[in-house]
Amino acid sequence: MNDYQDLHMPEQMRCELISWSETERLCQRLAGLIRESGYRPDLVIAIGRGGYVPARLLCDYLNIMGLTSIKIEHYLSGANRQEEAVIRYPLKADIRDLRVLLVDDVNDTGDTLEVAMQHLQAFQPGEIRTAVMHHKAVTHFKVDYYARKIIKWRWLIYPWAVNEDVSGFLQRLTPAPGSLEDARKLLAERFNIEISSRRLRNIYAFLDRKPELLSKCMQAGSGRK
Repeated sequence: MNDYQDLHMPEQMRCELISWSETERLCQRLAGLIRESGYRPDLVIAIGRGGYVPARLLCDYLNIMGLTSIKIEHYLSGANRQEEAVIRYPLKADIRDLRVLLVDDVNDTGDTLEVAMQHLQAFQPGEIRTAVMHHKAVTHFKVDYYARKIIKWRWLIYPWAVNEDVSGFLQRLTPAPGSLEDARKLLAERFNIEISSRRLRNIYAFLDRKPELLSKCMQAGSGRK
């Protein structure tokens, strides 16, 4: 889970879009590291929501049938985070004496994983090890396994959160962009987000509050082929 370190999103921020193919490649590497270490989890626990996909892929690659989850909230969208990580949905499984693999997409500040570990330890598992796709150098939490280390901090946009994250950035562009092309340029300039007009149009279509001018532009261009 990305844990942005400031309650207020800056006007400019470096972002990186992670593709589905990159997600699969990183999870394959992660599974290899876990296998090579000799650790054989009885159960995989995903930290929702970012850990759902990598946890399921690891179950597939490592042939693990046991999978459950907890949900921890630390951010909303577009790098806006809450002050503290909060367990929204606690563990509902018996993990006493089991070997557990705790999975998230990214280890950012480490707050989310720290809260998750404290929560799970109360259930008296045999052992817990942690695994993430991305491990950021700024974190205070040391994970057991990671597929890629991020030295220079940036916000990672995963393929299952593109609409959510990009819409969060869009709604903070002031003044509001007057066209799709303006929006694309601003996203690229301020956040290093390169996105197609078609995908951006789809994101705006799902926004609860579209900028009025851009909404008119979309309507005006809806008949184009």
